[in-house]
Amino acid sequence: MIPDSFIQDLLARVDIVELVDGYVPLKKAGANYAACCPFHNEKSPSFTVSPTKQFYHCFGCGAHGTAISFVMEYQGLGFVDAVKDLATRAGMQVPESEGRSFKDEKPGQTRTLIEIMARAAQYYKDQLKKSPQAIEYCKKRGLTGEVAARFGMGYAPDGWQNLQEVFADYNSDELKLAGLVIENEAGRRYDRFRDRLMIPIINPKGEIIAFGGRIIDQGEPKYLNSPETPLFEKGRELFGLPQARQALRETDTAIVTEGYMDVIALAQNGVCNAVATLGTATTATHVTKLLRQVDRIVFCFDGDNAGRKAAWRALENSLEALADNKRLAFIFLPQEHDPDSYIREFGKEQFDRQVTQAMPLSDFLLRELAQRCDLTSSEGKAQLIYEAKPLLLKLPTPLLRLQLVKRLAEASGFAQGEVERLCELKSYTPSAPPRAKRTAPSLTRNLLRIVLHKPQLASRLPIDLLPDTPERPALLRLHQLVSARHDACSYASLREQLRGQPEEAMIENAASELLGQPFDEDEADKEFCDTLEKLQEGGQKRAFAELQMKAQQFGVSGLSAEEKQAYLQLLGKQSNRS
Repeated sequence: MIPDSFIQDLLARVDIVELVDGYVPLKKAGANYAACCPFHNEKSPSFTVSPTKQFYHCFGCGAHGTAISFVMEYQGLGFVDAVKDLATRAGMQVPESEGRSFKDEKPGQTRTLIEIMARAAQYYKDQLKKSPQAIEYCKKRGLTGEVAARFGMGYAPDGWQNLQEVFADYNSDELKLAGLVIENEAGRRYDRFRDRLMIPIINPKGEIIAFGGRIIDQGEPKYLNSPETPLFEKGRELFGLPQARQALRETDTAIVTEGYMDVIALAQNGVCNAVATLGTATTATHVTKLLRQVDRIVFCFDGDNAGRKAAWRALENSLEALADNKRLAFIFLPQEHDPDSYIREFGKEQFDRQVTQAMPLSDFLLRELAQRCDLTSSEGKAQLIYEAKPLLLKLPTPLLRLQLVKRLAEASGFAQGEVERLCELKSYTPSAPPRAKRTAPSLTRNLLRIVLHKPQLASRLPIDLLPDTPERPALLRLHQLVSARHDACSYASLREQLRGQPEEAMIENAASELLGQPFDEDEADKEFCDTLEKLQEGGQKRAFAELQMKAQQFGVSGLSAEEKQAYLQLLGKQSNRS
């Protein structure tokens, strides 16, 4: 876990306006800055960044958050990786947690490895220009110089120790750690990549973290990837994601392929929203990363049996990352084709049609299960439910799961309730919306806005006087967080402390209102005091009403001495007001 104190220091050092402007050009709009939202397509700006509160909000799609949230959403990173990214920009060192994969990593080693990979990439690019054989291979694959430049393609010449031209210390530990050289049992070193078309694998920050190598002539293996290193973890990275980012936003669809040559071929033919896994099955991390950026993922693997098996593994590993507002689909190309060969033979229009008509996850899941079972027999129908059970239990999406249960019931002959019971699922019945309480939330809503504008006021909240409104839990939580601190705090730091908490949505909604109706400092203090006074009056009225009801029911003699005294005091105040 990264300490909260570090998060607070980081947010204090990072300027969100400067950060966002590096990705999306911002224009001054009153006290704030505006731009067209980077998270959805729009023609007029609805994306607003507050320099004083250090947060952003889109009035179009609802995107909201701090500098950390922006990096997470824009680059498709997890929380920890986003913090590390911002910390690097700010020149800060993230406190390492226990259980790190590469415990022996030295300070500054990551930066050294990144520099080594960049130097190697430049060498490979230079060698591509000098190799008629590699150039001819690219031409034969229909690859232009433009697409080669876009993906930073290069060539590793034949020979055992060509990287000695680049690195004076060929025996350095960092070269081996970066995966560029191999050391045999006799201690002799040689280049990992030889006579291969080189494809750099880039992280969301644009840094080269690994390579993929495609053999030029005959030989095995046809494709060779870098091993896992302190920079590169196969199950987390996707080839082509940085290059595809703009197209992902425009199409709201990510096409996942098995190989980087598929991605390059698709880009060459105008399909720029494709990415590829890197020598491993699609993981839940891959899917989660993509679903942060798009609402639809289309898996497009080879048309052979291996491709179909890969599609099924992708389905199994994707289920836990799904949401009811996200969609997964599958393309099954003719058996003799992969995405590379298909688009080169049939063109972009036909491939786009395949993407549009891709088989939804539910259809693929049910079709594959049905093919494994003899649905003409009782045993086969029972097997269908048996095979479906672990998949249904993985699904966190109640609506999609309900649809699958209904279709499984139809196919198996079981009743819907029986399928749910056999698969140990909770029956889904939509609850009636709760009746709104007849209270006036305007006071507490205004109070919440004031506190978010000036967080230090939260410690002065009279928690006993707060009425039972939707804003009450958020106000109590803010009171708790601010009272526990001995220093000034900002909205951004409070927002990060509330990440994943029940009060998060309420806080975001109230903060977004501040963009349109801000307070100045003097106005906020006065408004706060006026609101507290009104709350106090409301509390007194409620207390008086309760005591009056008790007095009417039991008589004044039924009140305790303290209640009598309070009743008389409140009665006097009520008389004075009238």
